[in-house]
Amino acid sequence: MLLFCPNCSNRIRIESSDRLRFACNSCPYIFNVSRKISNRTYPKLKEVDDVLGGSAAWENVDSTEERCPKCFHPRAYFMQIQTRSADEPMTTFYKCCNPQCGHNWRE
Repeated sequence: MLLFCPNCSNRIRIESSDRLRFACNSCPYIFNVSRKISNRTYPKLKEVDDVLGGSAAWENVDSTEERCPKCFHPRAYFMQIQTRSADEPMTTFYKCCNPQCGHNWRE
């Protein structure tokens, strides 16, 4: 955190002699610290977009014989999306056909 002198607008420094204080290098300004000074600012996080398009993306997809790694159901829905550059192969995403499981994975 940078603090500036109210008299000359130069940056002030922290001195620790017998007590903590703020002091200016350019003018005689001194501010004695009598209590703990703290300031926390938490950044606002962006909302994460669902790259697969949410639950609506799985409505009209085909299924194939792919075993679920979680519940071992023999079939899974699948879709292919280009996630990298055009010269890379497409990424296949799977969702378990078992309604109690619904596990998602990719290959």
